[in-house]
Amino acid sequence: MLTAVPTAAQEIIHLPTEDRWLDADFEDVYHIGLPTGEVWEQFGRVDDVAFDGAGRLYVLDSQIGTVFVVGTDGNLIHQFGQQGSGPGDFFEARQLLVMDDGRTVVIDFQARAYKLFDANGRFERSVRYGDPSFSAIGDHMAERGSDGLITVTIQPTSISWSGEPPTWPDPVSRPIERVSLSGEEVVYDTIVEAYSPPLQPPDAGVGRFGSDWLPRYVERSPRIYWGALPDGRLAFSDSSAYAIKIAAAGTGVTRILTRPFQPEPISDDDIRDWKDARLENLEKRSDEVLERPRLDDGRRVRPNANEERRRQRQLIENTQFYPHQSIVWSLSTTWNGKIWVWRRGQGGPGAIDVLDMEGTYVGSYSTETTRAPQAFGPNGLAAYIDYDEFDVHTVVVKRLPLEVN
Repeated sequence: MLTAVPTAAQEIIHLPTEDRWLDADFEDVYHIGLPTGEVWEQFGRVDDVAFDGAGRLYVLDSQIGTVFVVGTDGNLIHQFGQQGSGPGDFFEARQLLVMDDGRTVVIDFQARAYKLFDANGRFERSVRYGDPSFSAIGDHMAERGSDGLITVTIQPTSISWSGEPPTWPDPVSRPIERVSLSGEEVVYDTIVEAYSPPLQPPDAGVGRFGSDWLPRYVERSPRIYWGALPDGRLAFSDSSAYAIKIAAAGTGVTRILTRPFQPEPISDDDIRDWKDARLENLEKRSDEVLERPRLDDGRRVRPNANEERRRQRQLIENTQFYPHQSIVWSLSTTWNGKIWVWRRGQGGPGAIDVLDMEGTYVGSYSTETTRAPQAFGPNGLAAYIDYDEFDVHTVVVKRLPLEVN
């Protein structure tokens, strides 16, 4: 269910232009996943990590479909889940969400379900999402202080269908939605409507995200980045400008935090480089790959390799672009309500700004000294997923100073 929200009076806070540089000398707490470690930490592929309110770390190894729960000392407390078709098993575990009290939600994409576990890792139940013949899911995060999740389904990360796909109308906005898991099937409620950039025109020959039914935005369009705040509000970015919006269900956007950085126009050279790279990759694809079945006007067809190569070449050449490079590259929020904003610099990566939700600029980190963590936890805990040239996955837990966590 989509619920319209009113537009509230918006307070615009202009943050300073000059950067205040912060020291990224964070305290090491523990490392897991080292080749010389315990048997349980010989991870195959770490896809997601999250903390609960006690500071325990939850690690999803999607290669074996298992969640490892690690104490604040870096030792294993317990583990649950495996690949399979039984209760509490996973066909394809994709995302991990952890509530403050340790209850866990794992999104099983192939099962088209959210699978719920109690704080001890015991399987409770599954909640279905979407049509059994079609699924589109986006990134999720746990909503602080509630049993809900937050997502943007119009910005999918995974798509699956069988038979003819449903009609997907062109969007007029991109709703950030709360996902309720209280019933047998998910219920969506809109928290706030975010900006929807222009779509590729139908006559450009570009189709939709690999099909003719899912809307495709013009290339380099601003994505939505969002984070949940401890008081139930959201911080999000939905435009090419540096405009971090604070919003709540029922009231919409109430505050906008800005810094006076101007988006860079996208140049002809940028566009040509993008197209040349994709044309080069297309020429490397084998005929066997190009002849795999695809959707055409809602029907599955097996294309001829030469015709498919020509078709995809045309798609690349006809792709249209958003006029500006977005300043915001990612956004995340800490346990205590700080907002980490990774912003674009002149011609490439810039810095990570730390703001608070009331509109104070705390300072900035150079991207040469640190990056945003994959997960924030209580008491300044932060988890980073690393992998080396041999694809060995490790997780590093650090403690951040109070002013930025």
